[in-house]
Amino acid sequence: MPQPKKSQALPEVTPDIVKEHGLTLQEYKRILALLGRAPNFTELGIFSVMWSEHCSYKSSRPYLKQLPTEGPRVLQGPGENAGVVDIGDGLAVVFKIESHNHPSFIEPHQGAATGVGGIMRDIFTMGARPIALLDSLRFGDLDDPRTRFLLNGVVDGISNYGNCTGVPTVGGEIYFDSCYNGNILVNAFCLGLVQTDKIFLAKTGGVGNPVIYVGAKTGRDGIHGASLLASSEFDETTEAKRPTVQVGDPFTEKLLIEACLELMKKDWVIGVQDMGAAGLTSSSFEMAGNSGTGIEFDLSQVPLREEGMTAYEILLSESQERMLFVVKKGHEEETLEILNKWGLDGAVIGQVIESPEVRINYQGKQVVNLPISPVLDGALDLKRPKSKPKYLERVQHLDLTELADPPRGDEALKQLLASPNIASKEWVYEQYDHMVRLNTLVLPGSDAAVIRIPNTRKAVALSVDCNSRYCYLDPFEGAQIAVAECSRNIACSGATPIGLTNCLNFGNPEKPEIMWQFEQSVLGIAEACKFFNIPVVSGNVSLYNETKGKAIFPTPTVAVVGLLENLENHCTQWFKNSGDLIGLLGLTLEEISGSEYLKLVFGLCRGKPPQLDKKQELSVQELCLELIQGKLIHSAHDCSDGGLGVAAVESCITGPENSLGATLNLESTLRKDALLFGESQSRILVSFAEGKRDSIAEMAKGKEVPFAVIGEVGGSRFIVNINGDEFIRQDIQSLKNIWKNVIGDYARQIS
Repeated sequence: MPQPKKSQALPEVTPDIVKEHGLTLQEYKRILALLGRAPNFTELGIFSVMWSEHCSYKSSRPYLKQLPTEGPRVLQGPGENAGVVDIGDGLAVVFKIESHNHPSFIEPHQGAATGVGGIMRDIFTMGARPIALLDSLRFGDLDDPRTRFLLNGVVDGISNYGNCTGVPTVGGEIYFDSCYNGNILVNAFCLGLVQTDKIFLAKTGGVGNPVIYVGAKTGRDGIHGASLLASSEFDETTEAKRPTVQVGDPFTEKLLIEACLELMKKDWVIGVQDMGAAGLTSSSFEMAGNSGTGIEFDLSQVPLREEGMTAYEILLSESQERMLFVVKKGHEEETLEILNKWGLDGAVIGQVIESPEVRINYQGKQVVNLPISPVLDGALDLKRPKSKPKYLERVQHLDLTELADPPRGDEALKQLLASPNIASKEWVYEQYDHMVRLNTLVLPGSDAAVIRIPNTRKAVALSVDCNSRYCYLDPFEGAQIAVAECSRNIACSGATPIGLTNCLNFGNPEKPEIMWQFEQSVLGIAEACKFFNIPVVSGNVSLYNETKGKAIFPTPTVAVVGLLENLENHCTQWFKNSGDLIGLLGLTLEEISGSEYLKLVFGLCRGKPPQLDKKQELSVQELCLELIQGKLIHSAHDCSDGGLGVAAVESCITGPENSLGATLNLESTLRKDALLFGESQSRILVSFAEGKRDSIAEMAKGKEVPFAVIGEVGGSRFIVNINGDEFIRQDIQSLKNIWKNVIGDYARQIS
């Protein structure tokens, strides 16, 4: 192990040094008041990371309290590494989504890879084996070579890490808009499985228990990743921040998963914490803070991979694949033997003490002596000013009479299918191993992924979603729609939503307009989750997603987990049989505001998002579930981006076998483009045998859900007739060819 050189004299803490650490003068004065003395340089570094936006949630914490976090199935809500939801039979699922946005923009492969590694550690830290990954990715304009470089790097990083660790990436979403040109989003979700009596929390237990370092050696990568990279907007110095991006090793992560899960079978393991953002600093302070105790440790015992590291560097390093364990005293050697068997570094670096403080020694000297409460809870809950953005006065108005209603829809349909936001994502997910462990029932490409729970008849469905264009036009309504659409995807798969996690991506919170967007989005998620009875069990906030003063669209990404008590009742989106009838659940309104169609055909992002009638939404989802469980329908597909027309084509072409054509016969007084390409909410396209028609109609009437038979599956063409006039006639294979290769063709244009 490299030996550190003799410690150099610590730099003097000056106003310039404080500013370089991302702390304001007001915050530094608060530190002085809380400590009753000035912090030394290393202690200042600790405050800088623990009081950063990324770690302290100082701008967002007051709003997050609005979210509903309890429910009959919730075993652990927000506050731990991940949420835990009971699925019965002594089993629970553990899940969370979080961001790795800034690192992925600077160094796309490592940024995305370590984002996957970090979210996996959040899961197995709780004692759960990771069994599925999702990702939600946002990029800028694909005509920009930089975007294509980032796309290739991020996808390669995700696939490399997930594939090497043997955890399947089973789905996700990918979205392109110029608002992400200077700040991409990489949100990673992981779900794990655990026995309900084997859940581990970040705690220390009694005084004298040893604190054990587990995993890879510590280097200089990732220093100030949480405080200065993830908690500030990008500017001309962005490229200089490359050293703050962590470097991952998926093979070490795989060993770490197995070693940790073996250790957690022992009754002498007390608590576990991932060394994520802020590394050894956050893990030690949080574990002690959760238990009302303290920790004393010696940095000279920490395994290092670089020469001459200072105490400051060791404490703030965000080197990957590291964990902190607390075990019962007397079991140190047994712990180290298990780690050695798996080829991992392990070292006893300290012990639990009674006094609620963290004392750190290095090379025979005490370098840190800080009370825990000020470090964990001393950051101010910033009541940042809020104001409604002025741009809304301009963009929320849309006069449909000023837009021509096309006589035919062929070209608009082809244009939509060629949009990267609608086109096949196969180029992305074909690089992921989504079948490893052989529990994936529904592969990427349907509304939701479905994962079998081993040794049971149960399965879970997973979906992630957010229409950021809606959130830009109306953050409250857009956030509600994100929850509704994500849970609708779950219902289309045959599952009942049981829990939600969110990743709230916004611009600079120091700007009142951004804080207004944030507040409205959180309130929207809270209201929708309360209405649909879906608890929020975990989450992440990512602010400062802004470059040179230009913020991303508000992007409150949500991921919903659903439960199927009987896995045989799972459903997919594609048509199965020629001759089946096509039905539509829900009501179509004259709405093209904020739609993909409006953006592509007219070049506009205007109006208000589609209306969301939450009562109708819930009824549509419940009816869909009853139809699936009653074996009355063969397919179910959510109508979202591109509206009914795109949903119908996707139902024709996304199946694993040959494509099936379809004919739609529509009667309506609406504009033709709104009828076919508008994105009215609470609609599900279903297919079924002729003999089931009356039963479905009767059930829909009982639920007060609008239902209409609108067409038939079959043939080799996609035909749409509106009020007896032909609006679209296209060869279905030609449409599939347009849809299939768009993203891959762009991605291969590397310059």
